[in-house]
Formats: sequence, structure tokens, C-alpha cells
Amino acid sequence: MRKTSIFMLTFLFLSSCLLAAVQQKAITFDDFIRIKRVSDPQVSPKGDLVAFVVMVMDKEQNSGNSDIWLVPTKGGEIRMLTLSPQADFRPRWSTDGKKIAFISTRGGSPQIWLINLDGGEAYPLTNNTAGAQGVIWSPAGKHLAFISSVSSPGFDEGSAEQKIEEKKKSKVMAKIFHELLFRHWNSWRDGRRNHLFVIPEEGGQAVDVTPGDFDTPPISLGSSHDYAFSPDGKEICFVRNTDSELKISLGTNNDLFLTSVEGNESTQLTTNKANDNSPHYSPNGLFIAYRAMARAGFEADKYNLMLYERRFNNTINLTKDLDRSVNEIIWSPDSKSVYFTAEEQGRRSLFRIRLKKTEIEKILEDHYISSLSLTPDGKKMIFLKQSLHSPAEIYSLNLKSKRLTQLTDLNQELLSNFKMNPTEEFWFEGAEKEKIHGFLVKPPFFDASQKYPLVMLIHGGPQGAWRDNFHYRWNAQMFASPGYVVAMINFHGSTGYGQAFTDSITGDWGGKPYQDIMLGLDHLLSQYGFIKKNQIGAAGASYGGYMINWIEGHTDRFNCLISHAGVFDLRSMHGTTEELWFPEWEFKGTPWTNQEMYEKWSPSYYVQNFKTPCLVVHGQQDFRVPVSQGFQLFTSLQRQKIPSMMLYFPDEDHFVRKPQNAELWWKTVHEWLAKYLKKAK
Repeated sequence: MRKTSIFMLTFLFLSSCLLAAVQQKAITFDDFIRIKRVSDPQVSPKGDLVAFVVMVMDKEQNSGNSDIWLVPTKGGEIRMLTLSPQADFRPRWSTDGKKIAFISTRGGSPQIWLINLDGGEAYPLTNNTAGAQGVIWSPAGKHLAFISSVSSPGFDEGSAEQKIEEKKKSKVMAKIFHELLFRHWNSWRDGRRNHLFVIPEEGGQAVDVTPGDFDTPPISLGSSHDYAFSPDGKEICFVRNTDSELKISLGTNNDLFLTSVEGNESTQLTTNKANDNSPHYSPNGLFIAYRAMARAGFEADKYNLMLYERRFNNTINLTKDLDRSVNEIIWSPDSKSVYFTAEEQGRRSLFRIRLKKTEIEKILEDHYISSLSLTPDGKKMIFLKQSLHSPAEIYSLNLKSKRLTQLTDLNQELLSNFKMNPTEEFWFEGAEKEKIHGFLVKPPFFDASQKYPLVMLIHGGPQGAWRDNFHYRWNAQMFASPGYVVAMINFHGSTGYGQAFTDSITGDWGGKPYQDIMLGLDHLLSQYGFIKKNQIGAAGASYGGYMINWIEGHTDRFNCLISHAGVFDLRSMHGTTEELWFPEWEFKGTPWTNQEMYEKWSPSYYVQNFKTPCLVVHGQQDFRVPVSQGFQLFTSLQRQKIPSMMLYFPDEDHFVRKPQNAELWWKTVHEWLAKYLKKAK
């Protein structure tokens, strides 16, 4: 009787698993766009709640909308705190935990709003003409700080605002500028600078505490972590770049400054010629922890964790012996330890360093975590965790037991409908006989007895990496969905494998990285019998697009290529990109001081070798890799009579962000791959 019961239970279990598998399907774009995007977890001062942001994309409206939610730190029922047809984001707790300040566009422009947790409607704190961003709350609870733009010195503020309104009504779209750095990433500078403002919590006049012709945060390598109140609320540490050569080549020389909440004269704290940023006061007020690079002009140098002792005006490098770059920083409540994350082999590990011993301890590894927040008792770390097959959700880590607890699972019901395989890892011998790491994602409903086409994805940066995270643009599961094996190689120049490995790509863009990709392809074809050796495609964006263009002129092993926002001609790239310090570091000078290197590594010099069908994608608002690079590539392909097509977005920049544009992007990419990789051979 007992054996019969066990048999029946086993049968029912297997039947339910089979039924679930039958009901699952490969993910499509309409499924993908419905995934809720969780971000920015913030623990309350009492340690009982976590406020966080959920963004939901709407394909019909061609936009996304975000709201603020709450979840207990012990786990349990989540609830929505704000519900607005406009965006609510960046929640920050008041010191007493009774209010949350956040940024909302519900009134039109982004402004600071406040909401009481006891109930009642949210109400606005600011009404700035230029809006408000990046709100933080003083630990003393009396003030808030935020970022807004102002006219540069020499511009009359009223006149500037009047000109803005006039320009909206004018049919003339012309711009006049007199100096370099007139645009950055995807926006025109238009004679304005970002400054840090302080406003009382009860409202009133906001004070500009960073006056002058400089940006806070800096335009390059800056973030919302670049300003912080001291624990007593009397002082602010902020980051800006005052280098006179900012417009030409030294956009990485950011430094820490100190000022009062009244906005009195500021004092420069660091004088390092490279990048210093992300200041964090210790809770006892004795220290400021921050990140620092060592080499001027290089935006991908190793970030060290620095400790400034305020009483003694002394600075210590806490991670000089750790060959990893520091990401996020957070203090323990007792000021005795600093926690930080660092990238390691496609993931982010959590470390702790105790100030007395200055020994680095690894707390958590083999996960991709971000957005750290610590409970007031110092016992639990709250963060986002994600993987290549699972979007970000909020987790809690017990720092003593190392037990991980998932606090949110907003996409569980949706994701249960899809078949997505977890990532696999592989290593092989690459250029200069160094070990190279990669990720592999198999298609849904994978059958080892069958053979599948291969799609090689190439990351950007170039000092970047493929990571075990759920990318919302270059999503590995979406590439695998039509029936492809997807490979992602972290070639020479990638981050997370030591600084020497990252440095190795400088002056060698088409060298070792290209060798790694080709040797990686050899490894995949020799080790995985389920890959079709004669049906191989490759796709990449930014530097990844550059490498696609380089591949186009150096091998015919691929059946098709996809080049998104890729650098094609290095000389014209130098003359049109907005960040000149980047190409001048990578190619060790200008096209007229180091012509040989610009020509050696420019794909445009190898057009005569082009053979492979190529899809070109570019956005008009891309100021980092201007659209002329895509046009030049497409023209060259057409003149060489190579099967080619261009997908041009007049309303996108370096990235494709709008849902309907993203849908067209995925449709075009999938159709291009299918055309050349789904052929019967």
C-alpha cells in the first residue's frame, strides 16, 4: 500500500512537471517588455521596511512609468506607496522614518515630493524652473540636497529662461557655440551647469552651495553618489572637476570639495590629478571613505577605496593590494568597518574591511549584486540580485550566518510561463596564452542531440564586461529565444579580471581582443557538439560594434554580423565624439600626433576585405559614437556590394530606450539572424 502511494505521488509530481514544461514557451518581445524592473532599495531608519522602485514599461504608450513600493525587511507582503500616471522614483527616508522624499514628474518637470507613511497625499517640496534630481536627506533631518541646472556665469538667468521659451516657439533649430564640450552623451550643454542645492525640510528658498562654472556631479564619471552630508548635517562633501583642460582631454580629473549647508566658500579636499568620487562620511563623523583612480586622463583605471581621516588630514589607501576595482561603498553603523562591492569574473562580490586590521574579507561571491543598503543594527545587508536568466529582485543577507533571503519576487508568475536556461561558464586559452572567461546560454527547450546556430555577442566599453545580469537591451535570453546558442566572451580589456588585463586593450583594439574572440570560437566549436559549425553570427554595440566592423575586414568565418553604434573610422570619430580624452588615451594621442595608430586600428582601412552580410544600427542622438560612423559603414558595405541593411533611429542615442523602437530593434535583429542562420545546410 505504501509503495503504491509513493508511486502515485511520484507519478503526479512528474506529470505536473511535464505539464508545466509543456505550457512554457520561449520568451517573446511582448513578454519581455512586461517584466517589472525593480531598483533602488532603501532601508528605513527603523530597519523594518525597504522602499524601492518598480518600473513598468507600456508598449502602447511607448514609455515606462515607475512607482515606489514597500516591503518588510523580514519579508512578507509588499505594498505600493505611490500610484501616479507619472514617474515616481529615488525614495529617500527622513531621519525619523516618518516621511519619504522622492522625485516625481507628476507636476510636469521632475521635482522633490514628500509623503507621510502615516497616510495622506504626497505634496511637492520644490518648484524649480529647471527641475530637481538626485535628492538626499541630511542625517540631522533638517535639510535635503538635490541637483538642478543653472545658467553658466556670463549668462543672465532670466534671459536664459526667456530664450528657452522663445526657442520652443521658434522654427529655427540652429545652435551657436564657441568652445568644445558643447554636448555630452545625448544632450546639448546650452550654457548650463548642474549645481547642488540645499533646501530646508519645511520648504522655502533653496541655496546653491556649489556656485561657479563647474558641474556637480561632474559630467564624466559622476553620479548621484557624488555628494553627501556630514552626520551632524553642517557640512557637505561634493565632487566636481575644476581642471582648465576639461574641454579637451582631462575630463577625468574629479576632486572632493567641502562646503557648509549655507553655501559658504568651498575647500578642496583632494588634489589627485586622476578621478576621485563617491564620498561617504562615517556615522561617527571621523572619516570620509571615497574612491580614487591613479592615472590622469584614463576613465577605466582601478578604483581604490580611500580613507580620509578628518582629524589628522591624512589619507590611507585601503585596497592597494586588491587587484579589483571598488564599486559601491557603505559604512557599518558603528563606523568600524566599510563594506564595498567589486567586480569579479562577470559578477559582483561583497567585501568588508575592518579599519583596525585593514584586512579585506570576502563576504559574498558568485552573485551579481548592486544597490547596497544596510539595516541600522548592522546585521543585514539589503541589495538587488540578478542573473542572466532572472531579473533583479531584492534580497537580504544575514551578515553573520551568510543566509540569503529573497524579499521580492514581482515577476515570478510571469516568468513561470517562459523556458529560460541558466548561464553556463567556460574558460579557454586566449591571446598570449592567458585564460579567458565566457558565458554560454542555451536556447529554450534545448536538446543535446540536436545542433543549433551560434550567436556571438561582443560587449562594449571597451573596458566593460559581460556580466551575470539581466540586461534590458542586450538580453541573452532574447537572443537565445529563437533557437540560438549564445556565447559572450570577456576578452582582453574586460573588467573584473585584474587591472593589467583591463589595461591590455589600450593601443591594441583589434589585437588581443580579436584573437580572444577567434580562439574562443575555436574552443566553442571543438567543445560543444551541439553548435552548427557553418551557421555562426556575431553582434555587438559601441566597442562591440567596432569589433564587428573589425571582424568584417579580417575574417569570413561568420555568416552574418550586426554592428550597433560601432566605431568605423577612428580619425573622423576623434573629430566628432564629445569626449576627446577617451580616444586620445586609447590611441595615445591625436590623429595628427599618432597617425599610425589611428590608421592601424581603424576598420575603415580594411573595407576592401569586407565580405560578410552586415546589419548596421545607429541613433541620430548618439554623441559618443556619432551617427556618421554608422552611415560611413553602411556606405562602404553598399559600395562593396555586401548584403547590408541599416536601421536608423532619429529619436534614439547610444542606446535604444523607447519600447516601440526596442520592439523594432529586436524584430529586425531576429529577422537578420534568421535570414542567414536558419538556412538548411
